[in-house]
Amino acid sequence: MPVTAPDLTPSDSLSPASAIATASTETPVPGMDPVAVARWHTHRHRTSPWLHDEVGTRMAERLHWIKTPPASWLNWEPVHGGVKAHQAVAGVLENSKLFVASSLASQAMSAINADNSVAASLWARVRGRAPVLATPDTQVDMVWANMCLHATHQPQAMLQRWHRHLQVDGFVMFSCLGPDSLRELSAVYHQLGWAPPCHSFTDMHDWGDMLVQQGFAAPVMDVETITLTYASIARLVQELRSLGRNLHASRATTTRGRHWLADWQRTLAKHWPRTPDGQLRLSFEVIHGHAFKPAPRVKVAASSA
Repeated sequence: MPVTAPDLTPSDSLSPASAIATASTETPVPGMDPVAVARWHTHRHRTSPWLHDEVGTRMAERLHWIKTPPASWLNWEPVHGGVKAHQAVAGVLENSKLFVASSLASQAMSAINADNSVAASLWARVRGRAPVLATPDTQVDMVWANMCLHATHQPQAMLQRWHRHLQVDGFVMFSCLGPDSLRELSAVYHQLGWAPPCHSFTDMHDWGDMLVQQGFAAPVMDVETITLTYASIARLVQELRSLGRNLHASRATTTRGRHWLADWQRTLAKHWPRTPDGQLRLSFEVIHGHAFKPAPRVKVAASSA
């Protein structure tokens, strides 16, 4: 995702969750900087990104299609995925046991618990429905991962972890950005001869192939385009910074001058495509995915008696 100014905040030490995320031998996604990825996953959000909450709320509506609600579910990175999106899922699955997996565990649990009144929280504990931090051996009926898969440099390792957390016949529901996202921003950067403003996002067909490779069955992929408009370049940049950072390996890493940010925003405003009423337009391709964990296949020997 694009960055409007250099992020000079020192990285927090990685939590066990993010340490597991980088433990795979998988070849990183071309063009993504693992250091930038680690920094973003430990970035503390002040508020939930509006787009993530909107996508998660839309995805929660699809849970009504499930005939048998999951008895337990795991919310993967709820802070990055949006607290309001979490509320939408929890409202549908109010009788299901909730587990949380996050590289910002304390912030995630605080944000989730803050949404409940004291009475509701106590009642949830009595019923055994209070949120619990997941461990590596936690298994659930559903893994819920909203808008996080595009922000990892090792997506197959993430899919493997989702698969391990699922019971047999359990399922994963996820969303992420597709390759047609931020096309207006990329076009301006290309026009001006600048380095890419973000890494390349993966196509939904490739996600389907990777799901099968990691042991999932019957993947169903869907895509929608969400177009947002902004009255000013400052508001647009504010939105982008809430959504992510530029994780491209060739992004600028030096400290900018004091006038750089204002000059950069003026240049963007000058070249940015606008709607007939003068609004700045920004498009997002959102991919929705769904797949089951089948029973393990019995290996067939070369000969049998």
